[in-house]
Amino acid sequence: MGRSHTVLYAAQSGGGAGSLTPILMIALLFGVMYFMMIRPQQKRRREAEAMQSALGPGDEVVTIGGLYGTVVGVEDDTVLLEVAPGVQTRYARPAIARVVTRAERPEADEPVTEDVEVVKE
Repeated sequence: MGRSHTVLYAAQSGGGAGSLTPILMIALLFGVMYFMMIRPQQKRRREAEAMQSALGPGDEVVTIGGLYGTVVGVEDDTVLLEVAPGVQTRYARPAIARVVTRAERPEADEPVTEDVEVVKE
């Protein structure tokens, strides 16, 4: 019986450095979760917000429900889509999943000129 007490005492007394190991494992687990899950999700969210804020008339888009449409109008938090000739529906900006085709827009530094036909008499 004396021998079992000695082994038990030796196992209990060697735990000085071992108590730090579970804390390090938990910190390592949170670090891995941050770099593998949280950070990429934040990047995707920022890209989606940038895409949704750059929407303009003429862009062909797909909604999160899979509906294809052309942007007719854009307001603060809604987008007006034409899904068929003469059929317009209103969606929240976050409902736009991706832009299929972006409409050509004049550059900010280029002057906007309209095609005017000059007739000489």
